[in-house]
Amino acid sequence: MGIPIVWTASELRSIVAVWHGDGLKVAVVPTMGALHEGHLSLVRAALARADWVIVTLFVNPKQFNSAADLIAYPRTEYDDAAKLAPLGAHILYAPDAADVYPQGFATTVSVGAVSEGLCGAFRPGHFDGVATVVTKLFLQTGADQAFFGEKDFSMRRLVRDLDIPIKIVACPTVREDDGLAMSSRNARLSGAERRAAPRLAQILFETARRLNCEVCIDRVLDEARQAILAAGFSEVEYIELRAPEDLGTIATPNKPARLLVAAWLGQTRLIDNVEVWSPQSSLRGYIPAAADAA
Repeated sequence: MGIPIVWTASELRSIVAVWHGDGLKVAVVPTMGALHEGHLSLVRAALARADWVIVTLFVNPKQFNSAADLIAYPRTEYDDAAKLAPLGAHILYAPDAADVYPQGFATTVSVGAVSEGLCGAFRPGHFDGVATVVTKLFLQTGADQAFFGEKDFSMRRLVRDLDIPIKIVACPTVREDDGLAMSSRNARLSGAERRAAPRLAQILFETARRLNCEVCIDRVLDEARQAILAAGFSEVEYIELRAPEDLGTIATPNKPARLLVAAWLGQTRLIDNVEVWSPQSSLRGYIPAAADAA
């Protein structure tokens, strides 16, 4: 048995209207399903801060660049509802694509600075697809708070620019014991690829530590790129230092920043990001390299 599944926006709005009428706070955790511990940690965080928690499950066709990837993506509504039941989440909202994007749908939400560079350069339309569906989910759920992992922290700019009355809560990335950021895409890795994958996080943390001490950003990032390729990754789409508020480029790590990476391991695209502090601050969450850990 799992938590109740709501399939339509109209039914969900009716339920949420009752909750708000009683003065209760509502939180939403947007997902594309295939829930793992990273998702569940967001649900726990939401339950700690809100009276009612909605988990959304929508495999968004507008953020896929490959029709084959969209078809292959797992649909796991009932399994996910069962995973959510022990936590105490209240509703799994799993709308059909035709309900989210009805016939004649012609509006797109675009977050300019976020779509420039990074994933926007390699996945045309991806950020617009994410921004559009997230905006719709915020409006359909009527939630007061939305919980995301740090990989999705750019949602703050969206709600600020559009005056959407919802608070974005960014929660720390949940990692496997070896440091790999939890993701549904990790299941696509072969055994050998899974053993190599943690080097991405290790190199990312090592690079963030170096950026606290060195001023030549380009050299540090180039050496990180070469280290990732030497670890068995076939392509590094980007490894860049960006401002956390709007993902704008920054020339020096003299204030808090994010170090972001996307790289291909076999047929799987892995993404990650970590915080970079100013030289006066201590770097948190450092994962030692294999040589350091021995």
